[in-house]
Amino acid sequence: MRLTVTAIGAGGDGIARTEAGPVFIPRALPGEVVEARLIGKRGDGQAGVVEAILTPSPDRVAPPCPHFEQGCGGCAVQHWAPAAQAGWKRDRLREALARAGYPDAAVAETMTTPPGRRRRADFAVRRGPDGVALGFHLAGSAQLLDLAGCTVLDPRITALIGPLREMLRRLAALRRDGSVVVNLLDTGPDLVLRTDGPLTAAERVTLAHFATQAGIPRIAWALKDGVAEVAVQSGPATILLSGAELTPAPGAFLQASPEGEAAIIAAVLAALPARLVGRGRIADLHAGLGTLSVPLAARGRVTAFESEASAVAALGTAAGRAGVRVTAQRRDLDRQPLTVAELAGFAAVVLDPPYGGAPEQVPLLARSAVPVVIYVSCNPAALARDAKAFAQAGWALSAATPIDQFVHSAQLEAVVAFTRTPQRGSMRDR
Repeated sequence: MRLTVTAIGAGGDGIARTEAGPVFIPRALPGEVVEARLIGKRGDGQAGVVEAILTPSPDRVAPPCPHFEQGCGGCAVQHWAPAAQAGWKRDRLREALARAGYPDAAVAETMTTPPGRRRRADFAVRRGPDGVALGFHLAGSAQLLDLAGCTVLDPRITALIGPLREMLRRLAALRRDGSVVVNLLDTGPDLVLRTDGPLTAAERVTLAHFATQAGIPRIAWALKDGVAEVAVQSGPATILLSGAELTPAPGAFLQASPEGEAAIIAAVLAALPARLVGRGRIADLHAGLGTLSVPLAARGRVTAFESEASAVAALGTAAGRAGVRVTAQRRDLDRQPLTVAELAGFAAVVLDPPYGGAPEQVPLLARSAVPVVIYVSCNPAALARDAKAFAQAGWALSAATPIDQFVHSAQLEAVVAFTRTPQRGSMRDR
C-alpha cells in the first residue's frame, strides 16, 4: 500500500490513517510517503513494514548505530533528527497533561541528555549452537541481537561486551538463557549475573579472574529470579549522589545518566517554593537510594519513604555520614500510602513513582493540604491518569519539564509541579 505518515505514536512508530483504521509503521516518519506491506492486526489497526520510502522527511537522518537498521529494540527513532525528537517528546507531555485536564499547560523545552552517557544496561544472554549471544532483543521480538557496540551506552560499558561474552562462554552455569545487569558506579562497573544453572566453586574463581582483568569491584550472581548474592568483591562499590557516598545493592536502580539525574534534580529544586511553610518538612516518596532526598535536604528536613530495605539502609548510612537532614523510612506506599493526616505536616511532597504511577497515593495527595506536590514521571500515560486527580481537586499546574535521558527511545521523563489553590475557609487559611 502507498501510505502517508501523519504522526509518530507513543512507541515511536509512524502512523498512517486509512479508511480501515490506523497503520503502525516502524521506522517511518511524519510527512513521509511510503510503500508498506501489511503484516497483521495491531491494536485497533494494522501493523505495517516499510518496503520503500517514496518521499523522505527532511528530518530523516542516518542512524548513528549500525544495529538500528538490524532492528535493535533498544532504540526507536535514531533515524529522526534530534530537534524533531525533542519536539515530539515535548508534545507528548503536553498531550498527557491535556488529557489530565490541563489543556493550556506551559511546558518547557525538552532537556536532552547526550548519547554515550547511559550508565545502566540490562543485557540478555543466550547460549546457542554458534556460541553465546549477548545484547538486546529485536523490536517486538524474543529474538536476541548479538551486540558489537552501542552508541547510547557509556563506552566503559560497551567495552565490557566482548570480554563478558567470552567469559560467559566458559560458564556451564549458563545452560541456555541468562542476563547481565551493569551499573556504572564511581568505583567501576557493578554486575549482577543471572543464569539458569547453579554456579560452581570453580566458576566463582572464573568470575574472580574476570573481575580482576576487567576492573570490576563486585559481581553478584543469582539463579534465574532468585535473590542475588555477592559472588566476587575485591573493593568498594560506591557512587556519589549529590555529595553523599552510597553503597547501592547489586542491580539497584539509578537514573539512566548523570546528566539526566542532574536535570531532574534541577527541575525539582526549581519547582519548590522559595520559602517553605511551617517547619520546612519535605516528603520524598518512592525515594530509592535518595537521588532526590539528598539535594532536597539543602532546602528542608527530608523524610524519605522507600519500600526496598537495602535502599533504605544505604540512604540512611550515607545521610548519617554526610551529615545531611534526611531520615529514611521503609514503607510500601502501594499498600500503605501516606494518609491525609500524615501528609498534613509537610510543606512539600516529591513523588517519584515506578512506571505504573501512584494510583493509591495520588488521590490522598490531591485531598491533602500540602502546598506543592512535585511529580517525577517516567510514563506519560500514568502521569495523565494521576494528574487528573489534581485537576479535579482544583490544583494548579505551575511547572512542567520534559527530560529525554533515554535518547532515541520512546521513553520520556518529566517533572511536573502541582500547587494547591487556597480556598476560603480551608484549613490552610485557619
